Amino acid sequence: MDFNYSAEDEAFRSEFCRWLERNREFAVPALGPLADEDEVSWEATLRWQRKLSEGGWLGITWPREYGGRGGTFLQETICDQELERAGTGVPFTGPGMWLLGPTLIHWGTVAQKQRHLRKLLAGDELWCQGYSEPNAGSDLAALQTRAVEHDGYFVVNGSKIWTSLAHHAHWMFLLARTDSDAPKHKGISYLLVDMKTPGITISPLIQITGARHFNQVFLDDVRVPVENIVGQRNQGWQVALTTLAFERSSGQERIMTNRVAELAQLALRLTRNGHPLGDNTQVRQTIGRFATEAAAIRYTGFRQLTRQLKGLPPGPEGSAIKLSASELGLRMASFALEMLGPFAQVEQGDPFAADRGLWTRRMLEARGPMIYSGANEIQRNILGERVLGLPKG
Repeated sequence: MDFNYSAEDEAFRSEFCRWLERNREFAVPALGPLADEDEVSWEATLRWQRKLSEGGWLGITWPREYGGRGGTFLQETICDQELERAGTGVPFTGPGMWLLGPTLIHWGTVAQKQRHLRKLLAGDELWCQGYSEPNAGSDLAALQTRAVEHDGYFVVNGSKIWTSLAHHAHWMFLLARTDSDAPKHKGISYLLVDMKTPGITISPLIQITGARHFNQVFLDDVRVPVENIVGQRNQGWQVALTTLAFERSSGQERIMTNRVAELAQLALRLTRNGHPLGDNTQVRQTIGRFATEAAAIRYTGFRQLTRQLKGLPPGPEGSAIKLSASELGLRMASFALEMLGPFAQVEQGDPFAADRGLWTRRMLEARGPMIYSGANEIQRNILGERVLGLPKG
């Protein structure tokens, strides 16, 4: 693989770096999707998204007619690299840009693309994802939310859970069963739902960190116009798999590399018996192993990028990255707490908290990535059965 960039790509990088320097005052710190809104105000997050959108730096690979730049995946990667280098990133305002946008580009009608994609990039439409249900999480095809067609509408009844940022969302993309007699992977449709529609109730779910990020959403006789279906009726599982493929290709390979560097810096700041923990052989070897794993995840991300450059859909690399990165994140957070010792008990916001309590918070959050986007057990099944050809257990 050639890791060098063309002169055209480097010119693109320079152009973006100049823009980024001029607009640095609007940038917000790079925070993950589970970040507490107290860390960065919601208004500042939206303002940064709108500034990036106005500059033409979102939707790099999207078609120009729908608000994108019509650029390449390498250019998108360059933008991500420079945002990361500047300590910021594309702000997380819901899964609209990340998941729905690419799905609509692939499956949506012209009217749906024209209606939603530009507003989605500009932050004028915020989206949430209606997949998981109280009894259908990793086994998503067991969902029981139903949509019955009547007089030009689907009438939707059911509930969705772990719905990220539903309390901010204007729209939801959801899966509902439109044929109760079909096998469970059949008879499902993919619908776009206006969150202002009567019959929608949002109930917050408070996380272990105290932050409100997730919600349960109840749908009681919610009327959705039939033209809001994406793809074919009863064929929504195919559309959903497209969304899931993008969900598992989420940039974790870059996050892990940065997190190893942060862990190494923590080891240099903490002392035992007057010496930095980073001088300890066991500590150095452990962080070295983390760095090796992070590098392997990063290069797996390059394999995924190569598929995209060839015009191929996301492949099994997404499952491998999701599985490896989430488990590495848990082990790094656990090791950070070992290094912190008694100070690991000091909560975020306390003046005595090391790194502002960052690693304690990460430990509390670390189980989440192992569950969402398809639990790690599901990723092992995907890799074992579909990639390695192993028999079902």
